This record gives sequence, C-alpha cells and structure tokens, in this order.
Amino acid sequence: MSYPELLLSNQLCFLVHRLNRGITSRYRPLLAKLGLTYPQYLVLLALWERDGQGVGELCTALDLDTGTMSPLLKRLAAAGLLERRRRPEDERAVGISLTAAGRALEESARALPVEIAGCLLTGADEYVNLKRLLQELVGRLERVDC
Repeated sequence: MSYPELLLSNQLCFLVHRLNRGITSRYRPLLAKLGLTYPQYLVLLALWERDGQGVGELCTALDLDTGTMSPLLKRLAAAGLLERRRRPEDERAVGISLTAAGRALEESARALPVEIAGCLLTGADEYVNLKRLLQELVGRLERVDC
C-alpha cells in the first residue's frame, strides 16, 4: 500500500460504520420482542419525547427523508402504534400521534438503552463523555463546509 491514510483500518468512517452495525445487531433481538425494527424504534423514541409532531418534524429529528419516513409511519400505523391525520389548519400537513398502544410500549422499551449501554460502556461517566464527544463531532460536521 502506497498510502497508509487509505488503509481501511485507519478510517474513522469504517469504525463508526462497524459500531453502528454492532449496536443495531444488539438491538435487533430486543426490539423483535416488541415487534419493532430499529428505524421504527427511532420514530417511537421521537414521539415518546414529543408526541403530535408533523412528518416534516420527524424527518428533521431523525435525519430521514420523507421517502424513508412514510413507509415507517404506515407500518407503525398498521401495527396500531400511531395515527396519521391531516392537520385541519393545513390539509397538506400530516400530524403523527401515538395511540394508547404506542404510549404503552414506552414502558416495555424503557430498559433497552441501559442494556445496550451495558454492552459498550463501563459506567455513567463514560456514557456522558462519549455522548458529549459524539455530539461535538456531529456539530463540527454540520458547521464545517468540507
């Protein structure tokens, strides 16, 4: 290899990719017990945090486009976990609200983040420091014109 900076093992993006795949694979069996996929879980997390968001707000919160979000919302609605309704003040806008079943699922999902963190981190301090670093890195990427 002529350029060590091009070694796969030297790529931060590849480490992040592997970490993402690893975390998602750890979530998969836990979420299967709840009848959810990982992307559906993310939508529910956003709605548990703030119910009644519009589709656009959810897309922004989860950094997804409407082409990805719409099928997720349809499947969650078919599962009886949320409702999609046109907003009376603007018929073009769709509001997303949790159903009673969607709200009840929050309690069942409550232990998942702790269980996943237990696979990765040694304690609360490490969690706080890693979260701060990741937020800082994301912020830098969003601010810098590369």
